[in-house]
Amino acid sequence: MTTYKNPIYPYRRPAELDVDITHHCPVIIVGAGPSGLAAAIDLALQGIKSIVLDDNNTVSVGSRAICFSKRTLEILDRLGTAQKMLDKGVTWQQGRVFFQDREVYSFNLLPEEGHRIPAFINLQQYYLEEYLVDRAMELSDYIDLRWQNKVSHVDSLPRQSLVDVGTKDGFYQLSCDYLLVADGANSKIRGMLGLECKGQVFQDHFLIADVVMKAEFPTERWFWFDPPFHPNQSVLLHKQPDNVWRIDFQLGWDADPEEEKKEENIRPRVQAMLGEDVEFELEWASVYTFRCRMMDNFIHHRVFFVGDAAHQVSPFGARGANGALQSVDNLGWKLARVLKGEASSLLLETYNTERLHGAKENLLNSTRATDFITPKSRISRLFRDTALELAEQHPFARTLVNSGRLSQPCHYYESPLNGADDMGFPDDLCPGSPAKDAPVKRDGMEAWLLNQIGNRFVLMIDGRVDSARYQSLLAELSELLTRHIELDLVIIGPSPHFFSQLPRCTLLEDSDGLVSERYGLTGDGGYLLRPDQHVAARWKKFTAQSANDALDRALGKHLTANANVKENCHVTT
Repeated sequence: MTTYKNPIYPYRRPAELDVDITHHCPVIIVGAGPSGLAAAIDLALQGIKSIVLDDNNTVSVGSRAICFSKRTLEILDRLGTAQKMLDKGVTWQQGRVFFQDREVYSFNLLPEEGHRIPAFINLQQYYLEEYLVDRAMELSDYIDLRWQNKVSHVDSLPRQSLVDVGTKDGFYQLSCDYLLVADGANSKIRGMLGLECKGQVFQDHFLIADVVMKAEFPTERWFWFDPPFHPNQSVLLHKQPDNVWRIDFQLGWDADPEEEKKEENIRPRVQAMLGEDVEFELEWASVYTFRCRMMDNFIHHRVFFVGDAAHQVSPFGARGANGALQSVDNLGWKLARVLKGEASSLLLETYNTERLHGAKENLLNSTRATDFITPKSRISRLFRDTALELAEQHPFARTLVNSGRLSQPCHYYESPLNGADDMGFPDDLCPGSPAKDAPVKRDGMEAWLLNQIGNRFVLMIDGRVDSARYQSLLAELSELLTRHIELDLVIIGPSPHFFSQLPRCTLLEDSDGLVSERYGLTGDGGYLLRPDQHVAARWKKFTAQSANDALDRALGKHLTANANVKENCHVTT
């Protein structure tokens, strides 16, 4: 690679090698990829210490995941790494679909103004991992990041896990309350525990070619079906930073992966696409066969599987890394609340409930995209080509074209943690939905709503009430904040300073009116937001009792232990 030099992180001799005891840590995380590092950072921001074990000493080799969605960037913004990504990444929201030698249609992913984060950015995975490592090092009081420490055995017990670790200096053992497994699609720990992923392996090969060039292509996603330069197959083009372009070529099931990775075989394919007069350098290449599969259960005793260790999808739609980081986002706050004694371990079972739903949604979309892109019968090929022909002139047919349904935020509509949902609010912000961003002013300075919430429960209230309601509202909020130290308050309104005497209260001015518009807020209305920025409940008229009930529900205090919960979390009732 010519545009990026992998950092080498130092090995440190573990202190456990010099003592004859098993060191205990609240959380151990296996794997220092995006999922493992994000989990450690999320827990650290909520006051939970962890040890991160990785058998390597650098970030990923090759670009790998490159396409990061708005929701993923919002999560990473909460973790403190998104700004570096935005500064380095290539922002895009426009896409084009081609069939043979012509453009069929184009699309725009974020036509709405008033958001801090764009629809998507392209950024090589090694940059993301480097930024996450930097952030983890800033939080070293909470994160013990151990390079070249390889897990050799895991003993998953009802109330703890024992982890054997090997280094160049010898072996040692750790114990933990909870073990997070983020060691990738071919998870060795999943195999150690006799667990498996179930699903489908698609009989096709794809070539990833990262090429360095100065090209005339715009910063857009371009997808070709059956192009003249690569007939009967598909091709995807994306721009990355450093003048690197990602090109994915469908090769077919009969292709020899080892032969296709050779530069002398890659170069003619790229040259045919770009034209004979375009000069380029091959940066990195890989041939892959993809799988759409997942575990039946992401929890085994006190072991939690996250990211590719729990579920894998095809790359079409950019649902792999984006889905993985949404899983981490879902688990972190729940684990922190249980370890702090603010919730029972029953809350952890909702990681299964909510993220099994998310994984199934991603697998369904990924499988459908793969079936459309790589038809395996004459009838499915006829359907695909007809849909593409119609889409050029008829907008209704464009919904049938599937070059990868791009990653969307997951909505937990059926979550057992969801509370009250009054009539008259926007449908896309009902309980279980991720919060929406909007411009606001804080202390007279321009700011963004999502930067004011997250990591803790937040009660967001529209403070535009008359004088008669003001005193009673103030009293209710004061009593609620005294009772729930885990709760913060955000007051929205043109003159929210009347509430400045309240503890843990952030006063925001809805400067452009977009908070009221997007949330359907009117005076005395409100939302309860979870630490992962998902809506827990909402009311047209706030009362302290309704907020108290919703908070208890969001913490899982109403849950009862069923057989599945007892098996996974080992709760006594």
